[in-house]
Parts: sequence; structure tokens; C-alpha cells
Amino acid sequence: MQTVETLNEGLKRAYTLKITAKDIDKKVDAEVKRVAPQVRMPGFRPGKVPTNLIRKMHGEAIAQDALNSSIQEGVQKLIADHKLRPAVSPSVSLEGEYAPGGDAEIKVELEVLPDVPTPAIDGLKLERLTVPVSDDELNVQLKQLAGQQKAWNDAPAKHKAAEGDQVTMDFAGTVDGVAFDGGTGTDMSVEIGTGRLIPGFEDQLVGVKTGDEKTIDVAFPADYGVPDLAGKPAQFALKITAVKTAGETVIDDDFAKTLGLQSLEQLTGLLKGQLEQQLNGLTRTYMKRKLLDQLAAGHDFEVPPSMVDAEFDQIWHQLQHEAEHEADPEAAKAELEAERADYVKIAERRVRLGLLLSEIGTANGVEVTPNEMNQLITQAAAQYSPNDRERFYQYVRNEPMAAAQLRAPLFEDKVVDFLFDKADISDREVTREELEAAIESDDGFDTGTHTHDHDNHKPRKSKKAEAGEGEAKAEKKPAAKAKKAEAEPAEAEAEPAKKPAAKKAAAKKADDAEGEAEAKPAKKAPAKKKAD
Repeated sequence: MQTVETLNEGLKRAYTLKITAKDIDKKVDAEVKRVAPQVRMPGFRPGKVPTNLIRKMHGEAIAQDALNSSIQEGVQKLIADHKLRPAVSPSVSLEGEYAPGGDAEIKVELEVLPDVPTPAIDGLKLERLTVPVSDDELNVQLKQLAGQQKAWNDAPAKHKAAEGDQVTMDFAGTVDGVAFDGGTGTDMSVEIGTGRLIPGFEDQLVGVKTGDEKTIDVAFPADYGVPDLAGKPAQFALKITAVKTAGETVIDDDFAKTLGLQSLEQLTGLLKGQLEQQLNGLTRTYMKRKLLDQLAAGHDFEVPPSMVDAEFDQIWHQLQHEAEHEADPEAAKAELEAERADYVKIAERRVRLGLLLSEIGTANGVEVTPNEMNQLITQAAAQYSPNDRERFYQYVRNEPMAAAQLRAPLFEDKVVDFLFDKADISDREVTREELEAAIESDDGFDTGTHTHDHDNHKPRKSKKAEAGEGEAKAEKKPAAKAKKAEAEPAEAEAEPAKKPAAKKAAAKKADDAEGEAEAKPAKKAPAKKKAD
């Protein structure tokens, strides 16, 4: 195999590989010998079919496999010989038309990872904002929990339903006088004022009594989950079968026992632990952002444009999807377009931080153990049906990128914990409101910090803030093909190069980015709001 470098500019590389007909033919001979014992042909005993007949019968397929194999080996040898670290899967294509029996000329284009300068991790200073759990907050949580466990009592016969009452009804819905799928039901209960049903539905239940029959007019929201119903006016014929009022829930040991606990003290302890976990998560979110701010401020180096493009595409896809569900989608999209350059900078920073964290982790022996990796795979597989789990395990075993995507978020968290241990940390006690305000501020977002906290998600001040922060979605199950991991800040590790493949005498350019189609299932019960 002959190799010629045709481009060496910045992080971009290009090569031409020449695979001789002799090398390809050797592989064809080897493959013919391998399959010969398995070939069946009338008039010949098993394993005795002449090789020239095997070539005649299966020559095209065998030659194609030989070409594929030669290309794969050639690219891998190129990467090894030149000590390349591909940033994304190399683009591999045949130059000109390949004639069976002739030489094959292959063009390989790729971007390599930069030489990351030794990260400066000495002298890091961080402030840890802590929030103690107050009795008032515990009481609020207890009251909310009690509100979710309401005891409903039958209302007097002439009682008119009011906000906070529970109404049970049979319903039959129509659009333009025609019944629709899911529009009819019995014994549906709803608490007036909860907003569970489409706008205007619950308001028209105020004043009804047990035994009443009533027809109400409503309109499905424009973004309703069933396209055939979205934005359309509808009528519902209702029969009220019961009206109930909420009984007072006493927060005591008996209440705790209804939840499967032994005492109110045990319930309070559990709630306090949950609150502490939430607040600790907020504290970590703030500290992580400030840590990444310091790393980003102290390091500036070229990053692969393809990785930035892939990161930007993820951010942009998410923001465009959210803009579709704004009150004025076109205005929301126009606002995004005006800030496109800012999102590109966010993507660039996230990629740079990902490479920095990878370098820090590698240089300091941070690793995800095989046992931890097995746990990650098991957790991801648990989201599949039993019949699909083995296929998922096989997929992760055969696709190094899929395993890297599962590994990346945990690896990054371990690197962050390592840096926390190295940093000089001071503590300051604040209120929850002050901590949330510090997290929600734009400081740090515009540069692309990536520290989203799922358990304590709050609406951000701007879409730019959300994009800059980013979200790790390792809990999502990979689709039939490997999705680009949304690991924080971009990819904590370099993706392994995929093996190129040739198809029908032409090497197909590998796709190095796959979009995610986020389809939301439509609810059947049209009286209920579309779930976000």
C-alpha cells in the first residue's frame, strides 16, 4: 500500500492510499479458501467445489468484501503509522471508478485532535454556596405531600362544585358534530383548578352538581399532541356522576403510616434528606460552572471545526425545537438567528472544555472502572424491553462510540471531583433563593459552561443560558444507531474512529453526525393537555 499526504493544514489532514490489485487478489484467494468447505453445488461433494467455480458464483461479493477489508486495514494502518488522533470518523471515498482486478485509490480526509497544552490546575479557588434545610421549607414539603394525599368526601346532594372540589363525569366529545378517537369516556375524575384538562374545560365545571348533564364548548390548544385536533373547537356532553370535597389531612404519625412509614419523624427525616440532596446538587452546579469558567479563562487552543459543528448542531436543534412551541414561533426563531454567532462560540467553548477535562483526567489517572462501566451499561439496558436488552448489549460491545458515550458523563464527573479536591474552597451560607439566582444568572452561560442540574431545573433567563449550560442526557437510551452523546461539556473523550466501508465498488462516506428526531407521542384522551 502506498500512502501520500495531500493536506496538512491546521487540524485538517488528507491522504491518498493506493491499494494494489495484487493485495486485493490475495485477500480474494484467502476468502475463497475460507468459504470453500461451506459451499454446496450439485455434482460436487461438500468442500470439493473447484475454486474457479466459487469465484464464478460468488466472485463479485467476495471481491467487494476483499476491497472493504483492504480499505479498513489501510485506514487503520494510516492512523497508526502517522500517530493520528481523529476528532471524528474519517471521510473515506474511492478516487474515480474502481475496476475489479485493478488498483484501488482511496482518499481519506479527517480532522485530528489538537495537542492540548498541559492544563493549569494549580491555584484553583472556588466558593461553595451552602443552604441549610430550614423548618419552614420542611413544613412546606409536608403540606404539599399532604395535599397530594387528599381524602375525598361525598358532597351534599345540592352542593355546587367549586375550585378545589373533585368532579367525576362521563363525557362524549365531538368536533364538527363527529365523535373522535379517545373523545368518549366514563368515570373520569378531575380536581377543579389543577389545570389537567384543556383550557376552559375545568372552568365550566364550576357550579355543577351530582346528576347534572351539561354540554360545554372548548378549543384544543394549537400545539395539542394530536394534529387532527390541534386548534379545533370541540363540544363535550357531560354527565356528572359525583362531586366530592377534600377532607382535611392531619399531618401526624397516622398520615405517615398511610405512606408506608412508621412515624412522622421518619417521614420528616426522609424529606429532609431529599431536600439536602437537591440543595447539594444546586451547590455542585454552581461550583462546577465556576470551575469550568476558570479552566476556560486559562486555556485557549484550536479545536476541530467538525466537533464544533456537531456541538452547535445539537444546541441549535434543541433551541429550534423549543422555538416551535413558543407562542410566536417565527419571532422566536428570528431571535435565535440574531444570536447564532453567540451559540457557535458556546459550542466552541464546550468542545474546548471537553478536551481539557479529558486531558486532565488522562494525565492524573482518572478512570471509569470496568465495574462502573458495567453498571452504566446495565442501567441503560434496563430502559429496554427484555427482548431488546441482549441486542443493546451486543450493540454496545460492537460499537466503541456507543460505549464512549455512556462513559463520558461519569468520566467528566470524576475529573470534576478530582479538581474539587485540588482547589482551595471557601464556604459561604446563603438562602436557596440566593443560590438559585446565582445559578440562573447569565454569568458563565454566554461562554458555554455546561453544568445542567436535572433534579433542580429552573427556567433560565434566556435560551442562550440554557444552550450554554447544556444538558447531559446519558439517561436517554441510545437509538438503533449511535446518537451523538450530549456529554458535558461536549465530549469528555475523543470518539474512536469508525472503520470505513466500501459498498458496491465505491467506498461510502461515513456519516459522522446523526440528528435526533424528538417525536412526542400523542395522548389519546383529548380532554387532557399534551404532556411536555
